[in-house]
Amino acid sequence: MKFSGRREFLATVTKVIGTSMVLTSPTFSLSLPTNSLNAPVTVGQVMDMILKTIPNAPFPKTVDTLKSGKASQQVTGIVSTMFATTEVIEKAIAAGANFIIVHEPTFYNHLDETEWLANDPVFQKKYELLEKNNIALWRFHDYWHSHRPDGIQKGMLSALGWEKYADANDQHMLTLPSTTLAQLVSHAKARLDIKQVRIVGDMKQSCQRVLLLPGAPGGRNQIMAIQKARPDVVFCGEISEWETPEYVRDARQQGQKISLVVLGHIASEAGGMEWLVSWLKPQLPGIKISYIPSGNPFIYE
Repeated sequence: MKFSGRREFLATVTKVIGTSMVLTSPTFSLSLPTNSLNAPVTVGQVMDMILKTIPNAPFPKTVDTLKSGKASQQVTGIVSTMFATTEVIEKAIAAGANFIIVHEPTFYNHLDETEWLANDPVFQKKYELLEKNNIALWRFHDYWHSHRPDGIQKGMLSALGWEKYADANDQHMLTLPSTTLAQLVSHAKARLDIKQVRIVGDMKQSCQRVLLLPGAPGGRNQIMAIQKARPDVVFCGEISEWETPEYVRDARQQGQKISLVVLGHIASEAGGMEWLVSWLKPQLPGIKISYIPSGNPFIYE
């Protein structure tokens, strides 16, 4: 299922760190060394190798650029994560990894624009941490979602143990053995290590058709997906409270048997970045590759 909105490529991308570092130049049309499994490789070579697996890559307009570091630097280790938090960066440095592959923005906005943050101490400290330690940081969002299968969706199905239930033609639609909403929620919380979720629905409702929508595709896209799939329950990442939850509430008040479970953005996509590690390792056997969870910033009372 292809979503527009937040995931749609913007017509104009300006003033973004690393925009000029997208692999569109012949300089980075490299093959990985073949003389030794442990031969040194550069950030650019790893990026180029990954892009060769993505249909129609490299894209002319994308947020997936280097936010720090250089494509020419030699890779000492790779870390995959959802958010490059200060703590994640420090852990990568401690592990001897100088290449971080991150799914979401690093500088608090979708395009990673930084001019407005130039004098901000939080931004300055974070960017200096990256630069001082020669960390190459690459956002891997548009490309990973464009991989076939979608890398995030694939990883989330694996994390939930639901791969065998996914529709062959639409990995967002699953048909599970009939169970209660309460049992599904308990399963998801346990598998994804979530303490709390938000729910619109009846915990006793019998569910079989599950619509899994990770991330934040936007309310309109979520509602259109519901219209098409007619699921018993929707598991999603992030919502605007005045959009999808209100649609589901109205549907329920009109007699429809449908529920909504909001997992949280990070929890709904982290499995995809963890799966990236197992996908990359066979292709880069000489490099240490690990996943560092960025975790949830919220506490609940």
